[in-house]
Amino acid sequence: MNFQWYPGHMTKAKRQMQEDMKLIDLVIEIIDARIPMSSRNPDFDSLAKNKSRLILLNKADLADEACSEQWISYFKQKGFYIVKANAKSGNGLKKINSVVAKACKEKIERDRKRGILNRPVRAMVVGIPNVGKSTFINSYAGKACTKTGNRPGVTKGKQWIRLNKNLELLDTPGILWPKFEHQTIGQHLAFIGSMNDELLSKEELAYELIDLLNSLYPGLLAEHYGIEPSSTAPPEQLKEIALRRNCFLKGQEIHYEKAANLLFDDFRNGRLGKVTIERPQIMTEIPD
Repeated sequence: MNFQWYPGHMTKAKRQMQEDMKLIDLVIEIIDARIPMSSRNPDFDSLAKNKSRLILLNKADLADEACSEQWISYFKQKGFYIVKANAKSGNGLKKINSVVAKACKEKIERDRKRGILNRPVRAMVVGIPNVGKSTFINSYAGKACTKTGNRPGVTKGKQWIRLNKNLELLDTPGILWPKFEHQTIGQHLAFIGSMNDELLSKEELAYELIDLLNSLYPGLLAEHYGIEPSSTAPPEQLKEIALRRNCFLKGQEIHYEKAANLLFDDFRNGRLGKVTIERPQIMTEIPD
């Protein structure tokens, strides 16, 4: 399956971000803790050149905790400030104020020396579709400031939100990049719902997710769905899931697409357990 999704509004959004970057002190990049590498748009590094950087490892409640700690170490070694959080529940967000102060220490000190005491830090919130940018902003602000939704493309334009006297956030639309360096990246983005599901073969994608989960977490699907262990091929396992969860068309014909949608709904909402499908030592070795 070929993975690519770059609608025209993303090009416009990227140009707007380039224009707004001159107003920004800090870039807060939201990534998905289950796929920390694939959920990073490489264009953000060039857009945010010479800006302070903070990575929010979001949806950490859905991810393998040991893997998240590995990713935290990885990003710290790369020079990023990083906070692990669950924007939906607010867990971890209290750490952000102190981390922002550290990340922008030079800017704050420079303002102080110039006699500027009350200008807030201006932070741009960036990320790919469906990583939880709007949920983060609403939870951090303690009120509904932006629209949210469990699908890509909810945020359409930029929006300034003043949180307090020390910090202003600029919300931006989720954008991907024109060409993935490797199809594994596109596959992982499709797994978490950062691409338009309507453009994908969910049944074929389900086979790939089943294969990966069997490799990383043997027995997980068997335990959750009460099916045979992973010795059977992915199509057979999807068939078993369909049988166990009564996914049928008329005449008792198996409804594979319904079973695939059920699998993705369970995975994306954490019902399969804490799962991380990318490890630093593996993702950094993927060839171009």
